[in-house]
Amino acid sequence: MYKGIQITKDDAGYSSEITEIAAKPLQEGEVRVEVKYSTLNYKDALAITGRSPVVRSFPLTPGIDCSGVVIESKHSAWTEGDEVVLNGWGVGEKYSGGLAEQVTVSGNWLIRKPSAFSFKDTMIIGTAGYTAMLCVMALQKHGIQPSDGKILVTGANGGVGSIAIMLLKHLGYEITASTGRPQESEYLTYLGASEIIDRTELSSPGKPLSKEVWAGVIDTVGSHTLANACAGTQYRGAVAACGLAGGMDFPATVAPFILRGITLYGIDSVMAPIELRIEAWQRLATELDQSKLETVTTEIQLTDVINISNDILDGKVRGRVVVKL
Repeated sequence: MYKGIQITKDDAGYSSEITEIAAKPLQEGEVRVEVKYSTLNYKDALAITGRSPVVRSFPLTPGIDCSGVVIESKHSAWTEGDEVVLNGWGVGEKYSGGLAEQVTVSGNWLIRKPSAFSFKDTMIIGTAGYTAMLCVMALQKHGIQPSDGKILVTGANGGVGSIAIMLLKHLGYEITASTGRPQESEYLTYLGASEIIDRTELSSPGKPLSKEVWAGVIDTVGSHTLANACAGTQYRGAVAACGLAGGMDFPATVAPFILRGITLYGIDSVMAPIELRIEAWQRLATELDQSKLETVTTEIQLTDVINISNDILDGKVRGRVVVKL
């Protein structure tokens, strides 16, 4: 038996609670991991609160991220004692995830923990930082250089936004941070933003095309914010879209695409191929300023997770929330 959060849905309704969970025998190809750290992401908070239909099977343990040590393996790539990281692959949605003392998953989903990071570091980064790195990689592969102009980061106080700013600053880019919490300007400037704008400048319906401002964009918000970001992107610039905190809709026109030739990259971190994940984590190990990681972090215990989930959805938590198991 091990302790974890379990989400259930039955005639009594939808509920999340900490409980004792019985470990199941390993199937061929599976690995059991003793979880050292997990995280509380936006998607985890949706699952725990039931505000959005994230969970696809019940009962289920949430947690799309975890890092820990292999304690049992029926997969040829992993042996007892290996230090591993898990991001995505449907855990916390279709399969039980990392907000528990143990997790059992396919060995194909694991990557080796970079030696540059502690277990806690990997979860401060987590899916948010790994996704931020995928966004940066997309903009760089598009050919955007620091000399091309400003990069807009929306939802800048969130996990993806915070780490995206840190990465872009390290790489020499000039960053405009869009946030709904202008009182956090000092925090965003410390991370590397050179300009702070209020999210209301982007969150209302806008014009099909606006002034060319940004060479590239990392968007975590969606909806009108993404549409306005596209409308304000420079000729042949690029937008990396990875989130929907503002909504799943995209009320835009084709004008930025056919008149300015911009490119919209969809960034999927959940099912990204293993080679891309390894590249992203290798780059994080060398390009992320680890001295700033604690600044973007709130550490909690498993017993705090359910209460804090609503705060995350209400935009009251900045940066990353890591869970010590």
